[in-house]
This record gives sequence, structure tokens and C-alpha cells, in this order.
Amino acid sequence: MSFSEIGLTSELAETVAKLGYDCPTPIQNTAIPLALQGKDILACAQTGTGKTAAFLLPTIEIIKHSRSRHRLPSAVILAPTRELATQVYDNFLSYTAGTNLKAISVVGGEIISIQERILKKGVDILIATPGRLIDLFERGKLILTNVKVVVIDEADRMLDMGFMPEVDKIFSFLPRLRQTLMFSATISPEIKRISQSYQILPCEIKISRSAKTAETIEQSVFYVEEMQKRVALRKVLRSHPSVEPTVIFCNKKKDVDILAKSLQRHGFSAQALHGDMDQRSRNETLENFRKGNYRILVTTDVAARGIDVSGITLVINFDVPVHEEDYVHRIGRTGRAGKNGVAIMFVTKGETKKLKRIESLIKQDIKEIQIDLNEIMEEEEPTEKVVGFGKIIPPFMLIDPLKFLAQRSLIKA
Repeated sequence: MSFSEIGLTSELAETVAKLGYDCPTPIQNTAIPLALQGKDILACAQTGTGKTAAFLLPTIEIIKHSRSRHRLPSAVILAPTRELATQVYDNFLSYTAGTNLKAISVVGGEIISIQERILKKGVDILIATPGRLIDLFERGKLILTNVKVVVIDEADRMLDMGFMPEVDKIFSFLPRLRQTLMFSATISPEIKRISQSYQILPCEIKISRSAKTAETIEQSVFYVEEMQKRVALRKVLRSHPSVEPTVIFCNKKKDVDILAKSLQRHGFSAQALHGDMDQRSRNETLENFRKGNYRILVTTDVAARGIDVSGITLVINFDVPVHEEDYVHRIGRTGRAGKNGVAIMFVTKGETKKLKRIESLIKQDIKEIQIDLNEIMEEEEPTEKVVGFGKIIPPFMLIDPLKFLAQRSLIKA
């Protein structure tokens, strides 16, 4: 079945075909006709299933005959992160090439006065993170009474990141007669409750992303004690070519900074990427990583959403992902375009059940590898040791006190 057969006009279908997409994916095949009928949709679809086109293409069709008006967008797309908003905006530019349709990506960390000037000229689609949209609305730079279509992308991430109060506030600004499309990787009871607040008799769609991992990725796990993870990480990184780009995933933002700084202290070219960084720093970090100015990017799942960096040869799961589906997403950063990649995951005793769920999802056992940690601990000078309550002991506290005093007296001499 072609895009024309599911309801897109020939012009838009031809544009999509030129981009290399001949047949719609399952989520597109189901969601696009329903959206074009004006129905509310609650869709369960993960990254990699083609969900962006599933909501963006029908939105373009619905509003393409609307007239761009001063501060009055016809559609609003809400995304939980700046990277996702940018990704949607880039797709919009590709799908609307040669038309007069206009969009703006409104995210925090960017210069708000520039965004205000663009809105004043008129846009058709507003792609935004919740906080910046509210900021512009309360400044009087944005009017939402003309909105016909609202999309919430990654609704479960929006919920996890604590953005739902802001989303509630945004919906209070919107007209009651509107079409609302919600896309989420999971549909929990809480997501269903939210859907009931925003939607009228939504059509529920469930599309599972293929959990099959690429055959070009060599997958392995290493069983390790929590306190040995950094030592194991350094061993793995030193055994891998020093010029190859590497991505390391942590589950928490605070651990990203700590781990990146630890790697830097041990001479590795590493940089952190997480949601607490301002937009300029995030952009510079990604650009430097793409250019090869440093080898290692330490990040979280949320910060990595929407990032497309080619040539990554090694992915390390420093923490076992909370959601087993995220494992497929993480290691999918490597082994692309027929090239080989390596994915290693550190697993502690308390995480074996999570590992079993991942293996059940991908329908394969991940082989165990052995790493000689004694060898690297003998080679390295002690730099730090984390003890109770997260305190760090300075290097001199790990040395025999008499030896330390003797060394200090020699230095003074």
C-alpha cells in the first residue's frame, strides 16, 4: 500500500517518495487515515516505528490550506526534549519543501526574542517544549485560539520528566473543539487517564517496534560489582581503538557528569550530555562529538533522543536500562549501514532480572565476557574512591600516612 492509498494527496506522497519512503510503516498505515478523518488518536509506538511521520504528515494535510496569521498557529506539537522538537522540525522542512507552509521550533535555551519575531510573521505549526511555549504565551507573543490539531509526542517521557502540569496548563489555553493526537512508547493507566482528560473517544493504536537487534552488533555483558564499574569501563575503553567514537549510557543525569569527569581525570577524551545543560552547550557538545574533537559521549536515554551521529563503533551500558525496550534503542546507535559495532553492558547482582527481561525481548542470550580488573588496578595510580554517602576520599588519604608525610617533605625540599 502506498501513501496515496492511505489518504495523502499526490503532492505530499510524491515528496515522501523522493525522500526514499515508498510504503508506509504499520503505525503510519493505521494512524494517518484515522487522523485525516479528524479522529483523536492514542497510539503506542516507539522510536524507530515511523511515528513522527505518522502524526506530522496528516497534520500537514489538515492545515495546509490554512493561512499563516500573526501569532496564530494552526497546529501545536509538544515534545519533551529540545532534540525531539528539533528532529520534528527538520522532518517538517523535508516534507514541506517547495510549499509555503511555515513552522518554528520553540525550545528553552534559545534566544526568545528571535522566536518572538518569527511568530510575529506568522507560522502554521508550532513545535515546542512545554516550558518555552508557556513563557511565550504569558508574554502575549502567542495566541492559541486558532489551533486545529494538537500532538503530544512521547507522552510517557513527558510524564516521567514531570511536564504534565505544564501540559495541563497549555491545554487550558487551547480551544475545546480541536483534534488531539497522543503518541507514547507505553500506554500505562496514567497515560490512559491523561488521554481521557484531553481526548474524545480516541482510537487506540498499538504498534510494537521490532525488538530484533542488528546482526552487525556484537553484544556482551560483564557481571561486575557496583564499585568496580569505573575500573571495568576504563579497561574496556583502553582495549578499544582510541579514535573510535563511543557512547556510554547512564540512567541518571547526575551520574553522567560524575562519570564524564572521572574519565577526563584518567586521560580519556570524554564529554557529558544531559537535560540540565543549556541549549548552546548541548549543541556545542554534539557538534564536537560529530567532528571527532573528543571520542566519548556520556549521556542518558532522554538526552540521546533525537540525536543522529554516524560512525559510532562502541556502545556501553554503564547502567542496565530501566525499560528493556531502551536497550534496543541504545545499542542501535552502532552497527549501522552494514558496519560492525560492539555493545557491552555492565550488570550487577541486583540487575539480573532486568537482563533476563532484555534477553526475553530480543529473543537471544547475551554472551558473558571476562575482564581482568586486577591488571588495570595494578597499572593505575589511585585517583579516587567513593565511600558511604557518596563521599570521595582524596588520593593522599589512600596512601600510608607516614609515606605521605615523607613524600610531602621531599616536595617541599
